[in-house]
Amino acid sequence: MTIPLLDAAADAMDAQRAALDVAARNVAAAEAAGPNGSYLREIPQFRVAAGQDGEPYAAFAGTQTRPGVDVDILTEMIAVMNASRAYESDAALFDTGKTLAEKTIDMGRL
Repeated sequence: MTIPLLDAAADAMDAQRAALDVAARNVAAAEAAGPNGSYLREIPQFRVAAGQDGEPYAAFAGTQTRPGVDVDILTEMIAVMNASRAYESDAALFDTGKTLAEKTIDMGRL
């Protein structure tokens, strides 16, 4: 038996982890290119997919670059902060779902 709340929170955490990975690659590539170099910014792309049970979930679909949009360290740091905060809120949601499941199990034992 799966718990939809836990599945949704776990899928959201996976999506934010992927966004963090892309931002980290952007920063690393910009640093490697040096102050006079340029590196096209990779932008994470997501899609809605159907799971084995037919329930939709967010899936990382790779990255996309836009011509003329180079990596800016400030933009990447903001993207990292946003993804980190979203990951933390998804983790809190997962923890809440886990606590609810535990309480439900405990009620069944009474």
